[in-house]
This record gives sequence, structure tokens and C-alpha cells, in this order.
Amino acid sequence: MNEINFAAALLMGLAGSGHCVAMCGGIAGTFQLASRDLPPLGATLAYNLGRLSSYTLAGALVGGFSAAFASQNNHISQGLSLLSAVFMILVGLYVMRLFNPLGGIEKLGNWAIWRHIVKLNRHLMPVNSYPKALLYGALWGWLPCGLVYSALTWAIFSQSAADGALFMALFALGTLPALLALGLGANAIKGILNQTWVRLVLGNLLLWYGLYSLVIASASLVT
Repeated sequence: MNEINFAAALLMGLAGSGHCVAMCGGIAGTFQLASRDLPPLGATLAYNLGRLSSYTLAGALVGGFSAAFASQNNHISQGLSLLSAVFMILVGLYVMRLFNPLGGIEKLGNWAIWRHIVKLNRHLMPVNSYPKALLYGALWGWLPCGLVYSALTWAIFSQSAADGALFMALFALGTLPALLALGLGANAIKGILNQTWVRLVLGNLLLWYGLYSLVIASASLVT
């Protein structure tokens, strides 16, 4: 996995921040109410550190899992490359609001994962300490999110636990500015992310990088 893919992780996180704001807006409000005993900045940082930790763990798991299979079969490796490129294109189209492929993926994640994990939430209320805020963020890091699942396809393509973890950590850092601002009540970030020109620029970057990756992956199938 090369440096350009790691740069793509940051770009995907930044470009998808609008989706994160929409998905996590209600969660941020709930968290602010549940953590009134903590300073807003400290609580928000702890929450987002927990979220980053969950993304990193997920990246390590899928990266390590794919490494065990792709190393045994070159066709699997090539298939993962194609899958990653397709998802990058879909995210680019989603950011530009031309197509929404993420809803079905999120419903599947809710059925398979989230409905079981969310039950643990009650053990963290009220969020009156930094360890609880950290665990709260780690828990909500498993919220079914099509953007996160799309990023995980690139972590799968990394084909190692370390690279998968690094990719998802960088993706999380890309989402951090918007979610930090949201957690601190700076709702103006919504307006910026919803500007048409911002969505078009970021979406096009993802789209063209996805197309470039698709061409590279397709070429490897015929060589």
C-alpha cells in the first residue's frame, strides 16, 4: 500500500464529513446532554478519540483478515482492488449527491452489528468521567455508516493489519475537524460542508481517484 492511498484515506474522511455530521448530529446532541459534568472540549476530544480507536481496530481486523486470504490467491487480491475502486467511485457520487448507495449498506450494518452493540450504551450513562466519554465514543464508532464501510473496503485492500489500522486512523482524522466543531456546538460547519462547490470539488477528487484505481486494478487482470 503506497502513500497515495493513505492520502486518499484523509480525503475520504474530509469529503465525507457532511455525511458524518448528518449521521452523528443527534448523537452529538445526546452526548452534550449526557456529559454536562465534563468540560465540553475535553469531553468532545475523549469521545472522538474513542471513535478513532474503534475505526482503527476495525481497520486492523479487516486488513489482517484479508491478508490471510489474499496472500494465498492472487485473484482474491485483484478482486479486492476492484471492490475498493468501485466503492471510492460510489462515495464520490454520494458526496456530490448524484447517487446514494450507502443506505442499504447501513441497514445491513444495523441488523448485523449495531442493534447488538447499542445495548451497551446504558452502562455508560451518565457520561460523567473521561473514561466513560472515551468508551462512549468507542461504542458509537460502530454505528452503521456506509461511509465507514466504504473506507473499510480500502482497509481490506491494504492486506495487512498495520496498514488497515493506519488507513482507518487517517480516515478518522479526516472526519475529525467537522465532528469536533459539531461536538462543540459550532453548527456553521454544516453550512460549509453543504456548499455545492465544496461537495463537487471533494466528490470529483474521490470519483477520479476511484476511476484511476479501477483502471489500474482492471489492467492487472489482463496482464
